[in-house]
Amino acid sequence: MTSAPAPAPHPAPAAHGHMHAFWRGSYELLSSMRFAIALLTVICIASVVGTVMRQHEPLVNYVNAFGPFWAELFLTLQLNAVYSAWWFVLILAFLVISTSLCIARNTPKYLAEMRRYKENIRIGSFRAMPFRAEARLAGAPGDLARQLGQALVQGGWKVRLQERGGRAQESGWMVAAKAGSANKIGYIATHGAIVMICLGGLVDGDLWLRMQTWLGNKEPYHGTGMLADVPAKHRLGMDNPSYRGNVMVGEGTRSGTALLNVSNGILLQELPFVIELKKFDVEYYSTGMPRLFASDVIIYDRATGAASEHRIEVNHPLRVHGVDIFQSSFDDGGSRVRLRPVGLTRPLQAEPVDGVIGEQAEVGTAQGLPEQTLEFAELRVLNVENLSEAARGAPGQGVDVRKVDLRSSIDARLGAGNKSTRTQDLRNVGPSITYRLRDASGQAIEFHNYMLPMDLGDGVPVFLLGVRESLVEAFSYLRVPQDQEGGMQSFLGMLQALHNPQQRVRAVDRYVNQAVDDDRPDLQEQLRLSAQRTLDLFAGASASASGAQPAGSEAGLIAVSRFMEQNVPAGELERASEVLLRILNGVLFELLQTSRADADLPALDPADPATQEFMRVAVFSLSDAFFYPEPVVFTLQDFDQVQASVFQVTKAPGRYIVYLGCLFLMVGVFVMLYVRERRLWIWLQAAAGATDGEASQASMAMSSNRKTLESQREFDQLRERLLPDPTPKA
Repeated sequence: MTSAPAPAPHPAPAAHGHMHAFWRGSYELLSSMRFAIALLTVICIASVVGTVMRQHEPLVNYVNAFGPFWAELFLTLQLNAVYSAWWFVLILAFLVISTSLCIARNTPKYLAEMRRYKENIRIGSFRAMPFRAEARLAGAPGDLARQLGQALVQGGWKVRLQERGGRAQESGWMVAAKAGSANKIGYIATHGAIVMICLGGLVDGDLWLRMQTWLGNKEPYHGTGMLADVPAKHRLGMDNPSYRGNVMVGEGTRSGTALLNVSNGILLQELPFVIELKKFDVEYYSTGMPRLFASDVIIYDRATGAASEHRIEVNHPLRVHGVDIFQSSFDDGGSRVRLRPVGLTRPLQAEPVDGVIGEQAEVGTAQGLPEQTLEFAELRVLNVENLSEAARGAPGQGVDVRKVDLRSSIDARLGAGNKSTRTQDLRNVGPSITYRLRDASGQAIEFHNYMLPMDLGDGVPVFLLGVRESLVEAFSYLRVPQDQEGGMQSFLGMLQALHNPQQRVRAVDRYVNQAVDDDRPDLQEQLRLSAQRTLDLFAGASASASGAQPAGSEAGLIAVSRFMEQNVPAGELERASEVLLRILNGVLFELLQTSRADADLPALDPADPATQEFMRVAVFSLSDAFFYPEPVVFTLQDFDQVQASVFQVTKAPGRYIVYLGCLFLMVGVFVMLYVRERRLWIWLQAAAGATDGEASQASMAMSSNRKTLESQREFDQLRERLLPDPTPKA
């Protein structure tokens, strides 16, 4: 019978040792100051990114700014919402843990260091001290030690005396003193402040929202519609301990729900009260910038039903049930507007379109358009702009009416608040409307039209019709000159006639008949051909013997200039251009006269300076009108403004932790900067050759956590006071 084999050695002790080494290494890493500084550096870099890169913008804005690839990468990394990104919260949590472990690890050592006098220091260590001195003093070492100790105590030092025995060279008295030990408190308070500030940020951050979305089956909402129709899974209860959101309340309406922006949608936060806006007040500076806006509100308590009236102003919040209500901004509360469709390329008889700001309406063939959605974006009743002579240009120079881009042409004159008011002529140029036309594919073009004409130094007031195809672009403005009747009917009549071949032929005939006598038929025919070709080029059509036919997309002055460059020799280009532009101006004036006659308006005098100024601006505006993207423009006919207040509601219990942390930070920084830790030692022993304690040899040394000129002066003063006849050590 054979015996069973001996069991193999158990590997548990080795595995336990590896695990112990792993956890010890992890603890050393987390509690090290280098790790905490690395985390703090990452947080600082992330904060810079969050400051430079605009947060919580629509996706299209990032695509337009960075391109599809980088926009997708930035959104994947949540750089569009840095402060609520999971990795930022995780780094912040690790910083709290790391700094807390660092404090727990080093605080006992710091406290023990503060209590120690280090009276057991070796005499040989004096040679390594930055400040040293020696002297021969009269008196026994013990008596001198007590006298020097008393003098140091009176100077604010904490002192401990030590008598040493043994060999003659090692016997004597050590006077150990310390001052400024509270410097260590500065280190502890500063690091504790970092923990408290970060902890307060975690409490008031998105940590609670994330926990509720992870554990409470809450989901961000992505849709549109009425707040009352949003399901419960997108709503947060009134017991939510921390949040920050916005509430928009129109005049005469109520709201008790705040919108909380998260990285991938919104969450609805139920408030313990309901806000009703009675009246909104706004006052402006002369620059058009808001000077004061305030709201008269009624607060209804959900629990008791009690109502109370309050006034909320900027920098004067209202606190209700631990929730601070700030007057954040103001917006449109659903103003009603009436837009009149006006045809650019052909006359249009259409009923006005009524709508509410923030809503939309369907438009189509009745308005001379393909089927589209008209979105009422914004109504601005007050537009204070800078129309000073200095902004328009130097006297006699005028302005370049070919410039229709707001950024390069009008921004120097428009834009309240960004110029010195000493040379500005600030005026309220009246209301404006912003709307968007969105096609079936979802693509939208945004328009911004002023209701009233304004004088931009063009010689005649102009109506500004703005357009842009992207939110990141500036508006480009078509300037429509105001006619003698105070509107833009004359310009629209010219533009519509320019798109009509028969109207162009009529204008050419009138021009030729007035420019050439009837007894010169050959000259008349030659001028007719030149005038017809020029007008058709300007209108974007090619002239032929059988009439004008559409020919491509070039039109306006660009088409005329291109034709001249291609068909006229370079040496004759300047003279031919002058002749051709004279013909074009004459034909366009006759086009104006025929269109006014068709509209039963009186004829204009070509010698009248007002008519000449109108024609000068109209020629360039007609050329620019071919680049207007839609055949119809909606002008603001009437409106009924409704204001709305935007309140920021904040419940932030962690701010008290942050306040305490800021206090600790100020105290800690002050202590570290202005409290110097110093330690002083004086070694006293019987002097060589002296008997009965008649003389003692004194050696003094001092150390400081900062070697400064002030430390040197303090040591010199101590040396003169304590060692009256010193012999400084070389």
